[in-house]
Amino acid sequence: MNKESLVGSVLRIERTSIHDGQGLRTVLFLKGCPLNCLWCSTPESQCSAPEKGYARDRCVGCGTCVASCPEGALSMSEDGLKVVTDASKCKACFVCVVKCPQRAHKRYGSIMSVHEAVREIAKDEIFFFHSGGGVTISGGEPLNQPDFVLEVLRECRELGIHTAIETSCYAPFENMEKILPWLNVLYVDIKHMDEGLHQHWVGSDNSLILDNIRKADESNYPLEIIVRIPMIPGANDSDSNVAATAEFCKSLKKLKEIELLAYHRLGSETYRNLGRDYRLKDLLPPSRERILERAEFLSRQNQGVPIRVGGGFVLSVM
Repeated sequence: MNKESLVGSVLRIERTSIHDGQGLRTVLFLKGCPLNCLWCSTPESQCSAPEKGYARDRCVGCGTCVASCPEGALSMSEDGLKVVTDASKCKACFVCVVKCPQRAHKRYGSIMSVHEAVREIAKDEIFFFHSGGGVTISGGEPLNQPDFVLEVLRECRELGIHTAIETSCYAPFENMEKILPWLNVLYVDIKHMDEGLHQHWVGSDNSLILDNIRKADESNYPLEIIVRIPMIPGANDSDSNVAATAEFCKSLKKLKEIELLAYHRLGSETYRNLGRDYRLKDLLPPSRERILERAEFLSRQNQGVPIRVGGGFVLSVM
């Protein structure tokens, strides 16, 4: 494919992040993910195409969107309190998003060219220079769009921008192999070490994921690997799973640190906007004390490897 015509499905760009790599980071979030994690906090990143959401609590029933829809896909409910979308008619033109005076209609995602994405990233070069930061490509799943990610990373490296991606590693290794030469840091999620429980909680087994991590670790590219473990109470925070994860990490030569990410429910509103059920709505986030205790347990299992807690302090037991 001609690079000039190469486009990607982008969810959003966030600037000056301090939790997605060293220094201040510009994070390019992509759309589309092959996994189905029950705890996913960004449901708007799951679908690969741009999509529309509707925040009912912001709607005042003015009908502006209904009158402006070119496909006649919108109507008011019988009680006049909400807008109803006929999915068979909606063409995702997002006119309603533009016209809504209350911003009750929301657009999740857009199509961007490589040039457009790099231009937006490069706007923050001054922050990268002074903080030692750079760009992090996240998702969704970046490996779902390997050619787009490859060209964005290549152009960023040519500009001297530090590069990282956040990935589940659930993709053919050929997709990952394309981008490894242009990476400084590879963030990888390990969600569960038990194949059956991984299937239950995530929707696939973990064999491809673990195999890809090993292959990246064995590659000749001088990248750093940072393993991230989302701590989901009752799902993967047991002694046996944490110890099994630590044992796997011991084999990684390029491992720089392990980071524990506490489960949260910040995506609940977006699930409502998209008309989807959040399947773990009754699950409470772990306390900070529980996360710190898990970090200490992990550090004892994998002595000498720094353990970072939620982008915050680093614990290292030698």
